[in-house]
Amino acid sequence: MLRVENLAVKRGPCTVLAEVDLALLPGEVLGVLGPNGAGKSTLLGALSGELPVAQGQVWLGQQALADWNPVERAQRLAVLPQTSTLSFAFSVEAVVGMGRLPHASGQQRDAQIVGEALAAADASHLAGRSYLALSGGERQRVHLARVLAQLWPGAAGQVLLLDEPTSMLDPLHQHTTLQAVRRFAEQGAAVLVIVHDLNLAARYCDRLLLLREGRPYALGSPEQVLRAEPLQAVFGLDVLVQQHPERGHPLIIAR
Repeated sequence: MLRVENLAVKRGPCTVLAEVDLALLPGEVLGVLGPNGAGKSTLLGALSGELPVAQGQVWLGQQALADWNPVERAQRLAVLPQTSTLSFAFSVEAVVGMGRLPHASGQQRDAQIVGEALAAADASHLAGRSYLALSGGERQRVHLARVLAQLWPGAAGQVLLLDEPTSMLDPLHQHTTLQAVRRFAEQGAAVLVIVHDLNLAARYCDRLLLLREGRPYALGSPEQVLRAEPLQAVFGLDVLVQQHPERGHPLIIAR
């Protein structure tokens, strides 16, 4: 489990994130929502240890994140940043195989996991191709497979942090990506995903954290967070919230 209490992050003299109390739970997908500049990527950077915190502490399990051995931490925590770039003509399998570097599971097992992770990301057909020959959306799915391979097959005690994994994807692959994330959480891992599409968040997330100007505005189930009043207050968006006719989760319609 990953947790923080009273977390704050500063950039120079400015506090860009504050008052965050959060625990990622095994088997849960936690979605983070908010307008541009609300602090979503800053939160992910603090939770992953990439950004220093000005207040509070990040805990992975029963140990401060900063105290973990880097290899052991990489076996428990994987991060997909908003942009992942490579400038070398690695094969798709080699890129996904980078996720196996913290492990000593052997070449044969690693190759099996790479294949399974590519399948989970709906990217098996990209095997054998050069990474540089892929489209932006295809590259995004390959990097998803890489972080899945890092923690494969997922278990309690592991944490997956994803920063806008659907940003470059067509509608079909937005759903297949978040379906893969849900299945991964069902293996016991805790997942945090930053997402902009409110309806995708409603469908695939167990809980939602809504950020406004670097502070939490609401935290709870999709039914608790995705209401007209908080969405108006945070996004300035006038919406109609209905119940999905088949699935029952909130359905957000812009007026």
